[in-house]
This record gives sequence, C-alpha cells and structure tokens, in this order.
Amino acid sequence: MKTNTELAALITAMPARSAWKRGIKAYALEMIEGAEGELSSFTDLKKELLNGAANWREYSYGGCALIYDGDIAERLCAPSEYRRTRQGERAPNSRETWLEVQARALGQAATLIATAAKEGGK
Repeated sequence: MKTNTELAALITAMPARSAWKRGIKAYALEMIEGAEGELSSFTDLKKELLNGAANWREYSYGGCALIYDGDIAERLCAPSEYRRTRQGERAPNSRETWLEVQARALGQAATLIATAAKEGGK
C-alpha cells in the first residue's frame, strides 16, 4: 500500500482530458489530503475517505465537499456546459441535482484512489 503522498503523486500524474476527469482528480486529491491517517489498508480505504458518512450522497449533502451549485458546476463541467447551466443555476439534468452529480463524481474519485493504491496508477 502506498502513502498518501505517493497516492497524490500518482493521481496527479494520471492524464485527465475532460473537465469531468479533471474534477474527479481534484476530488481525489482533496480526499487524500483530508484523510487523517495513512490510507493503509483496502478495507479501511472507503471508510476513511467517507469521513463518517454512510455513502457518497450523504458525504456530498453533508457538506464534506463543495456546497454551492456554481462551484460544483465549475469543477465538473466543460465551459460550454457551464454556460448552458448558467454557472450552475440550472439543474445539470432532469434527474439529478448538483449535489447528486457531485456524489457520483466522489464515488468515481474514491475508485480512482483505490485503483492508484492497488495498481500503482497503471
């Protein structure tokens, strides 16, 4: 298992071409930075990253990540989509709120961290 510093370096080095992927990387780096101890075992990884929340939706709605719709939209959207949603004033789609979109991105960020920890970012 890698140290938090090594995980952050691996994730930073991973390519991210889309706004969505760059946002996921940003969430992953924030979660690693916010982890109190070293993310030393795979079984404790998710529990440590969730920071007491039951799931990523609760984590998102609980204010553990970004809380303003505009900030979430800015992080996860391409410039054209950001303009289309009026800087986060409009819902991202007909089925989700911005906090739910963020929860989905947080889950993918946790998967990115687990992959980097397990495979060394390959």
